[in-house]
Amino acid sequence: MELLSFGKTGWGDELLIATMMTIAVSITAMLIGFLFALIFTPLKLSKSKFLNLIGNSYTTVIRGVPELLVIYLFFFGGSGAVMYVASIFGYNEYIEINAFITGSFAIGIISGAYSTEVFRGAIQSIDKGQFEASKVLGLKKPVHFFKVIMPQMLRLAIPNLSNVWQITLKDTSLISVTGLVEIMRQSYIAAGSTRDPLFFYSFAAVLYLLLTYFSMKLINNLEARYNRGYWWILN
Repeated sequence: MELLSFGKTGWGDELLIATMMTIAVSITAMLIGFLFALIFTPLKLSKSKFLNLIGNSYTTVIRGVPELLVIYLFFFGGSGAVMYVASIFGYNEYIEINAFITGSFAIGIISGAYSTEVFRGAIQSIDKGQFEASKVLGLKKPVHFFKVIMPQMLRLAIPNLSNVWQITLKDTSLISVTGLVEIMRQSYIAAGSTRDPLFFYSFAAVLYLLLTYFSMKLINNLEARYNRGYWWILN
């Protein structure tokens, strides 16, 4: 266990920081995914063929393309786009986009595609009478969505959002290709330095399993509390 000790003789502190980075990227990506889902879910449910096409194109393309390819496109394509804009103003040096921002955004877009489908299914599961009652009461669309639809949508979506979280958490291992030091990247560095890849990759698997276990406990607790009522947080 000396390899996992803290300080100069072990890799414990580096792996702890890498674990925190993995959690930070996962949470950031999920939040970005929620924003994309809130934008594209209404498009997929829209009666407009054009808006519906935009929503369907987003979910189909993103879910149909390998996650690693999406990350490569954003990391290298993003740098290329920024450099092109900079060249217009006379700056021709290489510009590298922050790996955390690029990785979180790329995984967030992937997460958003799956979250969009989850939200769409949740909204379609809400009783039609809820929509009719809102119209009868004359509620404005923002009030109708945030006060009537969204609380019910979240209650129905939480079980499936837990699956999206698991996908997002595991996808963070792919951004090691950008050089961001998360669990997978740090395990690779430690394995190369100590020439003990089996130990460090096995420990990386244990870390991912622990993150999965505790996050699932948290989500299950959230689901149970949310099912007791929308105002459980005040109790």
